[in-house]
This record gives sequence, structure tokens and C-alpha cells, in this order.
Amino acid sequence: MVNVAVDAMGGDNAPDQIVKGAVEAVNQDQRVKVFLTGREAALREELGKHTYPARQVELVPAEEVIETAEPPVMAIRRKKDSSIVKALQLVKDGTCAAFVSAGSTGAVLVGAHVIVGRMEGVERPPLAPLVPTAKGVSLLLDCGANVDARPSHLVQFAKIGSVYMEHIMGVREPKVGIVNIGAEEEKGNALVKETFPLLKNCKDLHFVGSVEAREIPFGAVDVVVCEAFVGNVILKMYEGVGAVLLSKVKEGMLTSLRSRIGAFLVRPALKEALKVFQLEEYGGAPLLGLNGLVIKTHGSSKAVEIKNSILQCVAYQEQGINEKMKEKIS
Repeated sequence: MVNVAVDAMGGDNAPDQIVKGAVEAVNQDQRVKVFLTGREAALREELGKHTYPARQVELVPAEEVIETAEPPVMAIRRKKDSSIVKALQLVKDGTCAAFVSAGSTGAVLVGAHVIVGRMEGVERPPLAPLVPTAKGVSLLLDCGANVDARPSHLVQFAKIGSVYMEHIMGVREPKVGIVNIGAEEEKGNALVKETFPLLKNCKDLHFVGSVEAREIPFGAVDVVVCEAFVGNVILKMYEGVGAVLLSKVKEGMLTSLRSRIGAFLVRPALKEALKVFQLEEYGGAPLLGLNGLVIKTHGSSKAVEIKNSILQCVAYQEQGINEKMKEKIS
């Protein structure tokens, strides 16, 4: 089994949606065992609402909760009995291979570095969500962990991302692009100009040059490399446009009786087509380059995103991604 530690108290919908997602994951895949960390009484009450194989779920009592507004470093140091710290400790001591949380992003990032630790050779672990494209998905890294990145960091992001896309998503020779304001090599800020030739000289990467933001949704590249400020703006824009698009489509289909009849007829096909814009279908964003897998989901995550994040851990572990990343970095 692949053991996954889940922070059951983190996020806007904890613990009910977190527990529900964990139960759905173990019911779907017998290869995974979930360790739920949190307030025992509350977790037992939620688990009592579901049917699941008991051997695949274990409770780890943790009475403290790290709130979103708390200073991350101080919270990790002081709240040793919190659901986040207890879950990360399970990864550090080898009990679990991965960790999933919808809780405080700052606390998860700090705790991941301090408790789980970086993989040997990795300078800065990037936060790397999958984003939908016309051709499937692309990996966007970094989107929130390293705002002031250096060229050497971006080169490592490209290598780490290539391993992930090849072995988790099955993309042969994934195309790598660096986010820029134009296609020409001489364009961009100082960071992009310094990084471009480094990526160009990496013989173990399929680097195709610059990629403009408008090209990302079309699937121009498989691995989108940038520093965290740019990546976070791209990700939030994606989420906003996706939400507006869905609401406008629904609004347009309810304007008249004819449109309502048409909506009823095309609803199944349309629902499937628009599913690509629902980021929760891909699970949370992994923080890559650590001694164990850490996945951060949205604070508003529902059960489906928690489930998919847990199942993502199974593929990651079975493919031996950390070992492959070590080889690529070295």
C-alpha cells in the first residue's frame, strides 16, 4: 500500500469534505491507505457517516489547528500538535510517502521545508499544478513557492517538471518553454534573459524557447517554467476565466425557452467538454523536489479534489518519481 497523510482539519470545508474525499479515495483504490490527522472526536463522527474498508484508514490524533492568518514559521514551531505538523512528521519518519492538505499554504510550504526537507541537489522546490489546455494539460512551475528565483532554480524547475510530465502524465520528451513577453530570445526581464541560454544548453531537456501566456491554453508546451509571482498570476487568471466561462455558458442557455430546450439536449456533451476547466479534476499542486511528496490543494477544496490528490500520490510513488528526479538533477 501507498500510505498518505492527510491534514483533515485544513481548509474551508474541513473536516467533512476532507474525510469524504479520503473515504472516496480508499473505496476507489485498494492500494492506498490514508492517515487522517486531526481532532479525534470530530473525525470519528465524520467517518461514522461513511462506509469504507477499515484497514485503509487510520486516525492520528492532533488537537491543534493552524489557521490561515497565523504567521507560518511561528505556527509550525509552536503548534507541534497541529494536524499539519503531525501529518508532515509521518512523511519525515517514513510512515507515509506523501502528504495532502487544503490548509494554510504558508504553513504547508514552511513545514515541508523544515520537517520533510529538500531532496539532495534541489535548491528550491517548486509548487507545480497541472493546468488544462487544448491538448490535455501542462505543468506550471513555479506558481507560489519561490517569488525571487534565480536562473539556476528555473533550470531545475524545467528538469523536475520534465520528469513529472514524462512519468506521471505519460508525455514522451515533454516540451519545455519559459514564460516570456515575446518569442524572441533577446526579450524579457533579467531573469528570463539569463535563464534562456542555460535552458538552451541543457541537452537532457526538450527546450523549445519562450512561450507567451496566451499560448499556454493552446498547449504550446508541456512544461511551463517561470518564477512564482508570474506563475501565480497565470494560475489565478486561469481559475477566474474558467469560472466566468462556465457561468456565462449557463446564463446564455437560460435566456429563452428555445435555449433551455437546446441546453437540455446538449447538456451531457457540454458538461463533459467543460470538465477540462475544472481544476479540481486534476487534484492539488505538488511541491516537487522534497524527500517526500507534498500536495497543496485549494483552501475551498471539496471531496473530489481531495480524492484526486490522494490518488495522485499512488502514481507518484509507484513510478519512483523522487529517484528519477535525483538522477535528472545530478
